Amino acid sequence: MDRNFAATLVVDFFVAFGVIIGGAIIGGISAFLIGEPPLQKISELAASLKIWAIVAAIGGTFDAFTSLERGLFQGTHDDIFKTLFMIFAALCGAQAGTTVIHWLTQSNAS
Repeated sequence: MDRNFAATLVVDFFVAFGVIIGGAIIGGISAFLIGEPPLQKISELAASLKIWAIVAAIGGTFDAFTSLERGLFQGTHDDIFKTLFMIFAALCGAQAGTTVIHWLTQSNAS
């Protein structure tokens, strides 16, 4: 694993983490403005934003599918593993963000 790829994994983790934290908090502000319970809404948003955080972190799904296709049909297995590691790093970032939100709102992790 080269240094650029490791940097990409770190960026993917923190982009997914930031999408969860930022989206949930901004959504909580909107819930406050319309009279809904903000902490409950923040917790709900954190859980529902996970897939979008992963998609945002890996730069869209089409690039990932293209890399997987190239790896499967052109024999470049490195592309498969790199794409899977990128998705895993984004998934870990989204889960970490959701866990932080659940800790802050004292809600049950679902």
